Amino acid sequence: MNAFADSARAGDTQILPAKLERIRRSRAMIRWWLYFVCLLILVMVVVGGATRLTESGLSITEWKPIHGVIPPLSEVEWEEELEKYRQIPEYQLINKGMSLDEFKFIFWWEWGHRLLGRFIGVAFFVPMVVFWAAGRVEPWLKPRLLTALALGGLQGFVGWWMVASGLVDRVDVSQYRLAVHLTLALIIFAYLFWLARRLSPLKDPVPGEQTRLGVLSKLVLGVVIVQIFLGGLVAGLNAGLTFNTWPLMDGQLVPGGLLMMKPVWLNFFENVLTVQFQHRITAYLLVALGLWLTWATFRASQRRELRRAGAHIGAFIFLQAVFGVLTLVWHVPLSVALVHQGFAVIVLAAAVDHLAVLKGAFPIRG
Repeated sequence: MNAFADSARAGDTQILPAKLERIRRSRAMIRWWLYFVCLLILVMVVVGGATRLTESGLSITEWKPIHGVIPPLSEVEWEEELEKYRQIPEYQLINKGMSLDEFKFIFWWEWGHRLLGRFIGVAFFVPMVVFWAAGRVEPWLKPRLLTALALGGLQGFVGWWMVASGLVDRVDVSQYRLAVHLTLALIIFAYLFWLARRLSPLKDPVPGEQTRLGVLSKLVLGVVIVQIFLGGLVAGLNAGLTFNTWPLMDGQLVPGGLLMMKPVWLNFFENVLTVQFQHRITAYLLVALGLWLTWATFRASQRRELRRAGAHIGAFIFLQAVFGVLTLVWHVPLSVALVHQGFAVIVLAAAVDHLAVLKGAFPIRG
């Protein structure tokens, strides 16, 4: 009996073979569609990182969700866009005298980032409507897809909210808003990947696996998300461009000056030293938790798919820590920094995958 049939039994409903086969095919189509959207989000995170590292994010000073799809098409229009950019502090204090060709370079990065965001919205909405109209979406899945759609719309507003923070009285965007923007993007990724994985024909969990591994698996996923938020703060403050030694930081394992700002809580969000230090410490914690989860998984289960998920989580977290160290000590080269940011999505996928395999496929209801 295949895993989908097992999940149908788990729903305590007798389902005719023809209907079961239709549900199986529908789930396969929806699953691969969601995987594709997840891949687009991964690309979006990397492009967003490049936009940040090339300091291109403030080059478009207006939010035009529809009209903004069309870039400048003439020299006059390019000059108009550059003139708008000249009005903000980033140009006046950092890029004063920038040529039109230099402006075009940063403009295309930001325009591409926004265009990709629009494309992801279309790539999610249109297939959802098609599957829904064709009766391919199971009733329990419909509100979950609408939730994902709402989160995607919210992400668009958060993106502009972030950009708006850098248009007045600042030369860059708020690190708070950047961290929220990045974290929300990866929460959406995790949510869609969770749905996709549990629409797969996963086997039912063996008794005792969730008891022994469930809390640790959820803890690892939670710490990964926290670490992504902390990485957003590091990026927002350009903290990776300072204290570029490892394992020592400012010549010490625990540097002085971590709590210099008042009130104390401000250090964890605005003190460059503290923000980088907490990102390092959380990385060490995550490596330890990831290796622990790998070890615990191999002790608790003989299931091949769960063991594979356990091996991935430990290996990927360790590899991500290596990318982080290289990004730091090499003074944030664009290529390595983008690998580090993009691979964070892979680590998140591995954490979601472990928990999904642990819980098994969504039950099929009649």
